[in-house]
Amino acid sequence: MNDPIGDMLTRIRNAQMRGKSTTMTPASKLRGRVLAVMLDEGYIRGFEETKDVNGHPAYEISLKYYDGTPVIRELKRVSKPGRRVYLGVDDIPQVRQGLGVSIVSTSKGVMTDASARSHNVGGEVLCTVF
Repeated sequence: MNDPIGDMLTRIRNAQMRGKSTTMTPASKLRGRVLAVMLDEGYIRGFEETKDVNGHPAYEISLKYYDGTPVIRELKRVSKPGRRVYLGVDDIPQVRQGLGVSIVSTSKGVMTDASARSHNVGGEVLCTVF
């Protein structure tokens, strides 16, 4: 697998299109930190580390719905393996005038765009969530 974060985002999108309550993704530190940011921002109900059918560590992600529609309307990968996107603190864009969030990997950890601005750090823009 070339793009683990992109794979996780696609699994979340596909599960929401099918109306599933949970989905599984292989576990890694970066995926866990991205999921923690999504949990803090209220886009997912929760996640927990489990084992998949082969005994490998995995995350079971509980998806969040409001009146039968997914809370996450748009989930886009920004920085891809073929084209990394690094931005300074002044260049990090707002998503939908602040209604959505950009998840940024900085030297101080994985955080939202607003947290990156408040900590005055830039980094790699992993994805946007709205």
